[in-house]
Amino acid sequence: MAILIVFNHPPYDGTDVTWNGLRLAGKLAENDQTVRIFLMNDSVDLARESCKAPAGYDQNLVAMLKDLIAQGVAVKVCGTCMARCGIHKNEPYYAGANKATMAELAEWVADSDRVLTF
Repeated sequence: MAILIVFNHPPYDGTDVTWNGLRLAGKLAENDQTVRIFLMNDSVDLARESCKAPAGYDQNLVAMLKDLIAQGVAVKVCGTCMARCGIHKNEPYYAGANKATMAELAEWVADSDRVLTF
């Protein structure tokens, strides 16, 4: 089963939305599900080295995503959003978080058994 998780929220937006989505992705991957992650809108900051947890936040979301990549979870990041979205506009994405297009997202949506959004 292929599961696509689309993130839209900024990584550190005062909620645990992104953290919970990453936790779910990890559990699904542990259970031998094919997990794909697509970052768009302000969530693209999650794929940038410059994204740091605010003071007092006890989770490193960038490290969590990198761990998922190391486990074989495919991660694509909206190329258009690179210049339009996030606090760290125009900063590059780190290795394993691949710049992608809307056409690639459409292909993943069509090819997935489940699509979740966070």
